[in-house]
Amino acid sequence: MRIVVGQGSCGIATGAKKVANRFEEILGEKNIDINVDITGCIGTCFLEPIVDIYEDAKDEPTRYVKVKPEDVVEIIESHIEGGKAVESKEISEENKKLMEKQKRIVLRNCGCINPEEIDEYIARDGYKATKKVLTSMTDEEVIDVIKISGLRGRGGAGFPTWFKWNAARQNKAEQKYIVCNADEGDPGAFMDRAVLEGDPHSLLEGMTIGGYAMGANEGVIYVRAEYPLAIKRLKIAIAQAKERGYLGKNIFGSGFDFDIRIKEGAGAFVCGEETALIASLEGERGMPRLKPPFPAQKGYWQKPTNINNVETYANVAWIILNGGETFGSLGTKTSNGTKVFALAGKIKKCGLIEVPIGLSLREVIYDIGGGSKEDKEFKAVQMGGPSGGCIPASLIDTPVDYENINKTGAIVGSGGMIVMDETTCMVDMARYFLDFTRKESCGKCNYCRIGTKRMLEILERITNGEGKDGDLELLEELAYKVKDGAMCGLGQTAPNPVITTLKYFRHEYEDHIYNKRCTAKACKSLISYDIVEDSCRGCGACKRKCPVSAISAVSAIRSTTVTTSWSISAPTLLTVPNCRRKPGGVISPRCRPAGRFPKRGSCAIPTTQSITS
Repeated sequence: MRIVVGQGSCGIATGAKKVANRFEEILGEKNIDINVDITGCIGTCFLEPIVDIYEDAKDEPTRYVKVKPEDVVEIIESHIEGGKAVESKEISEENKKLMEKQKRIVLRNCGCINPEEIDEYIARDGYKATKKVLTSMTDEEVIDVIKISGLRGRGGAGFPTWFKWNAARQNKAEQKYIVCNADEGDPGAFMDRAVLEGDPHSLLEGMTIGGYAMGANEGVIYVRAEYPLAIKRLKIAIAQAKERGYLGKNIFGSGFDFDIRIKEGAGAFVCGEETALIASLEGERGMPRLKPPFPAQKGYWQKPTNINNVETYANVAWIILNGGETFGSLGTKTSNGTKVFALAGKIKKCGLIEVPIGLSLREVIYDIGGGSKEDKEFKAVQMGGPSGGCIPASLIDTPVDYENINKTGAIVGSGGMIVMDETTCMVDMARYFLDFTRKESCGKCNYCRIGTKRMLEILERITNGEGKDGDLELLEELAYKVKDGAMCGLGQTAPNPVITTLKYFRHEYEDHIYNKRCTAKACKSLISYDIVEDSCRGCGACKRKCPVSAISAVSAIRSTTVTTSWSISAPTLLTVPNCRRKPGGVISPRCRPAGRFPKRGSCAIPTTQSITS
C-alpha cells in the first residue's frame, strides 16, 4: 500500500503539503510503514488537495478529494487500519466521469508518477522512444512519422511540426539548436506548467528526439522564473537523465550527443514570439526581429534553430511508440490528435483536460467543465488568451479545432479557455486584455506601442461612463490598423478581443455609451443605487452602517439616488414630530407598529434590503 498526495502548484496552494506532512506524522505515531509519495497536477484542480491510496493488489486507487489535515486521522484509521473507505471524502461518481471524454497523451503520466523519480517514468515506457529512434531510425524517418501524425505546434499558431523540423534539418551547419518555449504567459493558462511539474521527462525525451531529427546536439528550455516548482523538477529530471545516460555523450551507444540546459526568463509576454525569445536567450532585450530569415535558417546565435512549446514536445515520444497513424486517427482531418485545455473563469470544474480535437465547445464546457458557476447564463468563452477572441453563447456548438475556431475570430492558442457568464461585462473584459497586451508590448513598432494605448484610452473612457458618439467607429478603425500594421504576433493579435466583442456584443458597447448603463453591473462608474421609498422605514440604520458614508441623511427618502461618487442627490427629509421612536426627529413612523419598539438601534435593516441597484 502507498499514499500519493497531489503536489502540483494547484495542490500546494490548497494545502497539499500540510496534508502530506500530517499523513507522515500520524503514520509515524502509529508505527505504520507506508510511504507518502508525491505526484503532479491530476487535472481536477477544483477538487484539490487530492489523496490517492493504492492497494498492493489494485491498479486503480481510492481517491479522496478536498482533503484537509483534520481528515487524515479518519482516513488512516478507517481505510488503512480498518480497510473501509471514508465515503464522505471519496470522489463522486459524477466527477469520475470527467475522464470518459478525455484522451490523455500529453497528460498520460501527470497524476500517475512521482515527477522527481526517473524510475517511475521508465516504468511507464519512458525513454523507449528515444532508444527506438537512436538505434533503428534515420532522421528522415523520424520526421516522416511526425508528418504522418499531423502534429501541429501547440503553442498558438498551429504550424505543422514536421515542416519546422525538416527546415532546420535541411539547413546545414556545424551547430544547431532546439529550444522549448516554456514561457507560458497567457492569463488563465497553465497547461505547460502542469507538464513541467508532473512529467518533466516527457519534455526531455521529446526534445532529444527532435534534436536527433534535425541534427541539433544542444537544447535550451526557456521557462519563466515565476515557475519555481517547475524549474526545480526540471533540474532534478535533467540531472537524473544525465546520470542514467539518457542525456550527454553517445546516448544508447548511437554516437549521438545531446544535452539540455535551462534558461530562466523574466516573464515578458512578448518572449512567446520566437525571435523575441531568441533575443532574450542571447542576453538582449526581448524584442522581435524581422522575418525572414526564419529561425530555422538563422536563429539562436545565427544558427539553425527550432522552437516548439512544452505540449508539442510532450506528444513526440508517444507518437514514436504508437505510430503516426494512431495519433492522426484522433481529432479531425486537418487538426489531428488531442489538445490540452485549461478551464478557468466562471466555470464549475476548473482544471486541466485533454480531449481529441473536434469536440464542441458545449461538450467541453458543460459535459466536462460542468457549465457556468451557480448555473448562471453562459455568455461567452475567451480562447487564445490576450491574443484570442470571445466566442458567444450562440456559437457554443462550434467544434474546437484550428479552422473552426479561427472562423469565429478567436484562436485555439496555447489552450486557455476562460468562461464568462451574465455577470461579465464584455466591454470591461476587452479593456482588461488590451491593458495586458499594451503593458506587455515591447514598444518596437508604432502600431503596437501607440495603437494599443489609444485603443485602451477609448475603452477606459467607455467603461467610465464617458463614451461618446464616434468612439466605436474609431475603436474599430484603430483595431484593424494595429492588426495589419504591427510587426509581430503580439501586436497583430492584440486587437482580437476588441474586434470579437464589437462583432458579437456591440449592443453592450452602445449601452455604455448612449444609455450610460452596464447591463452586467460590472463597471462601477455606471452603477447607481436607489433607496426604495416603499421599503425604507426611515430608521437611519443605513446611514450609520454605511462604511463609506455614502448617505448624508435619511428619513422616508423619496427617489433618492446614491451615485457612484458616493453622495446623496437631493434628499427629501420628512420631520415627524409624533414619531414614538424618536419624538421630534426625522424618522418615519412606519419603522415599527405602535407599542412594539425594541431597544434603540436594534431595528436596523441591512442596507441590502433597503437599497437596490
